[in-house]
Amino acid sequence: MLLKKTPLYDFHVEKGGKMVSFAGWSMPVQYSNLGVLASHLHTRENASLFDVSHMLQLRLSGRDRISFLEKLVVADIEELPFGSSTLSVFTNENGGIIDDTVICKHEDYIHIVSNAACADKDLTHIREEMKKFRGDVDLKVIDDHALLALQGPKAVSALQELCGKDLADFKFMTARQLNIKSSDCHVTRSGYTGEDGFEIGIPSSASVQIANFLLKYPGVQLAGLGARDSLRLEAGLCLYGHDLDDTTTPVEAGLTWTIGKRRRNEGGFLGAEHVLPQIKGGVTRRRVGLIVEGAPARENAEIYNNENELIGNITSGGPSPSLQKNVAMGYVKQGYHKSSTKLQVKVRNRMQKAQVVKMPFVPTRYHK
Repeated sequence: MLLKKTPLYDFHVEKGGKMVSFAGWSMPVQYSNLGVLASHLHTRENASLFDVSHMLQLRLSGRDRISFLEKLVVADIEELPFGSSTLSVFTNENGGIIDDTVICKHEDYIHIVSNAACADKDLTHIREEMKKFRGDVDLKVIDDHALLALQGPKAVSALQELCGKDLADFKFMTARQLNIKSSDCHVTRSGYTGEDGFEIGIPSSASVQIANFLLKYPGVQLAGLGARDSLRLEAGLCLYGHDLDDTTTPVEAGLTWTIGKRRRNEGGFLGAEHVLPQIKGGVTRRRVGLIVEGAPARENAEIYNNENELIGNITSGGPSPSLQKNVAMGYVKQGYHKSSTKLQVKVRNRMQKAQVVKMPFVPTRYHK
């Protein structure tokens, strides 16, 4: 299969990017000047620039855009202030998660970013629901913009220097248009690392130029998918297709907080009749964080209680460079999800001690 390329593909190759296949795209997993571990720690201490242009960017407009979107996601879009963003999930008729997404509400449109691996599925789903919808709504795929994520404690000073503005009042999970080196960019203060940072939508033609400008700032380095995965795991953030799927509900996934208060009362989203009773009535399994002794516990490793009964499985796991411990996420039977619960994980046919801990594993540093 021919892999798709982001507008920065040649730039990555020139900078020593090790290109791999990811969700149908050729993406850098790391760069020759910095291994994954070093890149991870660099992000926590300085700032890293990630190309996330493979993600699906959408623009929803029309006078009935809010009521339409509220049929598809669990968020309270009506009450979301203009210029604010929220994490949400698309649900199916059974309450399972089709994809997770970041939604940003502007005065005359809604900006949506979702996962590259789910792009075709998401678009098909949205378009099918549009056919059933009686109202004024229009969907545009934003395919003429790159998306760069600038993440880490030095991200704000680098972006401030580039756009010539004080960004102290630019709060976490808000968005604004910024003029960066004569390019009009859609910028959200958000990310997927647990650090302060920005996701910058840039006209494709200007993306390499702006990336090069950002790399001139002291402390900013390129980072790839390898560091992105270990950073999001430390932050307790889900990866679709691993920690979330279409058989998992928001309540099971520990994402009940994404369901707006009004939505809990009124429902109105696909699968609400399955999801809402779970909030009060409980679920049979829950997503948890684990510290694992011994070798790292990877996806599909089995989780047992201390009576050697199988109670769940790992969905993401690996070494935490920041903690120098092995961390993991997984699903366990209800009752075993409480913090400090001692469990076991089977790794290479050996039982290893594990303990449930609160997530994030590493404290987040969002600009609130």
